[in-house]
Amino acid sequence: MLENLNLLDTDRYRLSGAQVPSALLPSDLASGSESTRVDIDIIEGRIAGLAPAGQSSATFPVIELQGCQVWPCFVDVHTHLDKGHTWQRAPNPDGTFLGAVKAIARDRAAHWTLADLRSRIEFGLATSYAHGTRAIRTHLDSVGDQAGISWPLFGDLRREWAGRIDLQAACLVSIEYFRDADAARYLADLVAEHGGVLGAVTYVTPDLDVLLDRVVRLAAQRGLNLDFHADENGDPTSTALEQICQALRRGRFAGKVLCGHCCSLALQPEQRAAATMNAVADLGLAIVSLPLCNLYLQDRLFLDGMAPRTPRWRGVTLLHELRSRGIDVALASDNVRDAFHAYGDHDLLEVFAAGVKIAHLDRPFGDWPRAVTSTPAAIMGLDAESTITAGSRADLLIFSCNDIGTLLCRRQSDRIVVRNGKRVSARLPDHPSLEVHQ
Repeated sequence: MLENLNLLDTDRYRLSGAQVPSALLPSDLASGSESTRVDIDIIEGRIAGLAPAGQSSATFPVIELQGCQVWPCFVDVHTHLDKGHTWQRAPNPDGTFLGAVKAIARDRAAHWTLADLRSRIEFGLATSYAHGTRAIRTHLDSVGDQAGISWPLFGDLRREWAGRIDLQAACLVSIEYFRDADAARYLADLVAEHGGVLGAVTYVTPDLDVLLDRVVRLAAQRGLNLDFHADENGDPTSTALEQICQALRRGRFAGKVLCGHCCSLALQPEQRAAATMNAVADLGLAIVSLPLCNLYLQDRLFLDGMAPRTPRWRGVTLLHELRSRGIDVALASDNVRDAFHAYGDHDLLEVFAAGVKIAHLDRPFGDWPRAVTSTPAAIMGLDAESTITAGSRADLLIFSCNDIGTLLCRRQSDRIVVRNGKRVSARLPDHPSLEVHQ
């Protein structure tokens, strides 16, 4: 049992013998192994100094961690907080993607009032905060009148949660929405008004190139970044990611671009997939994989009255191949307890553990710990707080285990969350407290 944890409530202390993933430390301090043992000096909420364990010269009150894992707080770059926690009233009986789309559409039409959205989104934020997430990008369904409800609410919540969770939002509509030029301009202006990101769900349609050109142009005119859902299916002929790259070239787009899912890339012929990934690398796009949701939905065949069929593939995109080209690759939560994913708890440690096991992001773990910390922070344009460096804010997670492999063996329900150098006392909200509002 760790001692002197009361020092976490003071302004000056040392975390002695912290075992930090080497990928999350300055290169001159990282060892050649997956984790490096260091002393972390904290003064008034910031990391004042770092040194190899036992080599710090200054005198500080000490919390002896005995090699416990210490990570920067998580960053969740792809979520759907507005859909979250609707499963009980809007389930997806067949578990398919189309079933999820229909269930959410019915639920949105019947229930998504200001009060309902606030209740569910705040539950998701409180859960994320207690687990140690410091920044979130959420997609907001923005079709029709819903945009006028969800975006102002998001603006209010971003102000209310400032200092606890940095919030960004991206609009979510089908790419076909942009066929209506007036509606497209209205949405782009609304997103710009709220400092958001322009987004769309993309899939192959006859006029996809024309629609992508319009999205790129609208974003460029307003100085907006882009966030696409791309190829969230198991069809090897689905090449929206390839066409997104072509549209960005045509438009000479200079902003940041994130593409999520990209599932079909894993099923395409090697040569075509390689050409697409090379284009992604050349253009500087980032990719986010959603391992829990993709594992849940992809390759699910539902035949009424017949026994379920075991899925034949895991649903995730080509993470290793993308990363080997220098492409920024993140992992994120996506959907939680809704028709697209019936499970989850807004916990990026669970997401990272699933990604490791599904996509073999281990032996070695290498720089994959960045996928839920510094990489999504850079994608969101945030500061350097998602690494452990001198001068950065002391937003940290302390786990009672000594290596990354052991970290992934348990849920780590006893983790310690530190924000601005102080221990966070927030507890996970109880699910019954939310169900009464449904």
